Parts: sequence; structure tokens; C-alpha cells
Amino acid sequence: MTKETPPVCDYEGSDYQTSFWEEGGRAYEDKAEEIALKRVLPKSGKLLLEIGAGAGRNTPRYKGYERIVLLDYSRTQLQQAQERLGESERYIYVAADAYKLPFVDGLFDGATMIRTLHHMQDAPAVLRQVRRVLQPAATFILEYANKLNLKAIARYLLRKQDWSPFTPEQVEFVALNFDFHPKTVRQWLDEIGFDLQRQLTVSHFRIGIFKRLFPASFLAWLDSIAQLTGDWWQLAPSVFTLNQAVGETPVASAGAFFQCPQCGTSLEDTPEMLICSGCGAKYAIRNGIYDFREPVE
Repeated sequence: MTKETPPVCDYEGSDYQTSFWEEGGRAYEDKAEEIALKRVLPKSGKLLLEIGAGAGRNTPRYKGYERIVLLDYSRTQLQQAQERLGESERYIYVAADAYKLPFVDGLFDGATMIRTLHHMQDAPAVLRQVRRVLQPAATFILEYANKLNLKAIARYLLRKQDWSPFTPEQVEFVALNFDFHPKTVRQWLDEIGFDLQRQLTVSHFRIGIFKRLFPASFLAWLDSIAQLTGDWWQLAPSVFTLNQAVGETPVASAGAFFQCPQCGTSLEDTPEMLICSGCGAKYAIRNGIYDFREPVE
């Protein structure tokens, strides 16, 4: 059996896509992130892993990839993504813990992790899992919440917050919501086997008065210019990084795809259930969603 992993932020039963994005006044942030993604996404690819896919907000933006695996811990979010995108061979819906990715080594030639790392108590452990399932030279686009942002700096200097934005450790500002220092994230990526190729700073104008005074499209245009300073300094609340997997690591053999998150044995994909020949664990396929959250009895 695998060792116990850190707690997971579970959006089961949440209407996050509607309440946060569609009705939460975040059109500017969504447009700014779309611009950033266009700048770092490869023009084409075979198989992309979208970690923390949620209800599929970003999935249609990965146009160059032939197939996309939407992974989220919440079955509810994946059901909403399925309703949004439909059932087709291009999309594979997987409910699983990012600390125990249920895929064989070296399967994907691309991965994204947008607005997800900030829920990870042990971020390096998740990044190691991502590197494991990526092929050599694969593309990894990582977004993280930046503790060294101008608002946090101002609040600290004015003594309106206790934690320092300048120190390297992550800060948990509410339960299972973390901000990270850019230098720390860069160090993790380097140690785990990623070559950081580009940084974009995003959502510079995430301030209520700006969003009330100016149209989202105008703020996104301003943001598109400010993003280009990301390789020089990182002072925005969100940072997008473009990374390439480096080092000689295995590539998945033909036909191999899923592996048991309990013991690591490769799984045969059968119509109704996946059964591990190693430890005997069984995983359900419910309404087109592969469910690896826990084995079924």
C-alpha cells in the first residue's frame, strides 16, 4: 500500500465554475490567463494531462493537443466538465489524488497545472509526480500563487499582515490555500527535473476599484503588456511558468496508460472496472469518469 498523503482540497458538490468565475466578477482574470496560456502553449502535442481541470474552464484552450486527460479530485467538477465539453475520444475524465497520479511513467508529452498548486500542502511531492508521468522534453505549464506580490508587500510594510512576503517558505493564508515565493518554486522545479524556460506575471490589476472602473478587456490588454516583465521580476499575484522536462527517464510502452495508485502496477483498461493484478484493488468507471479516489469494495 502507498503511504498516507497530505490532505486534499475537495470541491465535491461545489458550483465553483458558476459562483467564482461566471458570476464572481472575474472576467478580467480569465482573459488575462487566456493570454498567458496562448503565449506558453506548444502549437501541437499528442497527450496532455490537465491537473486540477475543474469544470473544464481552460480545456478548450488546449487546441493543439490531440487528446486531453482532465484530472480533478472532485467528481462533481468532472461531471460539469463533461457536460460542458461532451463525451468524445479526445477527452478522458479522471478523478484522482494528484499526490498519487494513476498513470504509468513517461506517458504524457505535456501537462498543465493552473490554479491548483496553491491547494498543495506538499508542493514538491506533487511536482515529482508530474515529472514521473512526463516524457523527456515534455512541456509543463505551471501556475502558482505568488506571496511576493505588491499587495502583500504593502500590507506587510504597513503592518496589516504578520507574515513576510520576502521569506522563502510557503504561507497558508486560509486552510489548504498557499502562496509561494518565486525563488522557492524555481528551486523545486530545478531539483525535480524541469528546465524553467519562461515566466509570465499575471493578474497585475486584481484590485476591486480597477475592475469596477475599467472594462475587463482593457485590463486584460494592460495585463498582456505587464506579463512580459515576468522573466525580470515577479510581483503579481499569479505567475505562469513554462518548463521542459529534462533528464533520461522512461517512456511509456505502447498500450500502457493507467497504473494502480496503491501499488504502482500497470492496469488493464476494461469497460466497467479496472482491477489491479498486483494488490487486487478495484477502481470504478462511473458515467465515463475513471474514479481512482479510493478502491471499491
